[in-house]
Parts: sequence; C-alpha cells; structure tokens
Amino acid sequence: MHLSQAGQYTAPQGEPNHFVEHLRREALSVGTYSIPAGGVDDQQPHREDEIYVVTAGRGHLETDEGRTAVGPGDVLFVAAEQPHRFVDITEDLALLVFFAPAYSGR
Repeated sequence: MHLSQAGQYTAPQGEPNHFVEHLRREALSVGTYSIPAGGVDDQQPHREDEIYVVTAGRGHLETDEGRTAVGPGDVLFVAAEQPHRFVDITEDLALLVFFAPAYSGR
C-alpha cells in the first residue's frame, strides 16, 4: 500500500485543525494532523499510544513531562492517556500520526 499524500499540510476548513486518516487496521492507524500557524490544538488524551513525525512547520509539544520545540524531522512519542497538545505554532504544522492500536475517535 502506498500513502501518497500522508504528512502533507492541509488547511482546516471550518474547523480549528484538520485530521485525515490514511490507513486503519485493528492494531494500527495512520493519519495526518494539520494545525495552522497561530492555531490552537484542541485534542484530548487518547486511549492509544501515539508517534508523531513532524513533516512541516514549527511549534512546541507540551506534556506533563514538560515542553519541547518541534520541527521537521522530529519524532515524538506520547503514551496512551497522557495529556498533550501542540502550542506556540509559528509555522503551519503537519504531523504524520501513528496510533497503536487503531485510533478510537475519542
């Protein structure tokens, strides 16, 4: 399977952010999460472990463990149920997101 548009920034239309799922299997799902510069990440903790790969843009990831600057090429792990959000987004942010098991939509 080839996911040709995965990881590309997509401007939100009528929502604060844009998420598109590219692949879903029982044990794994893959999507792209886009947040515009100056945007607000409104996500809540998930039941699944997550890996984010920053494909474009800049900002910071805040978790209970602290705050870290993120940019293209960074890979981030967030454990299931861990509160987290992207803040201080200075350039349109595109994140390739891997959920394990598959995203439950919570």
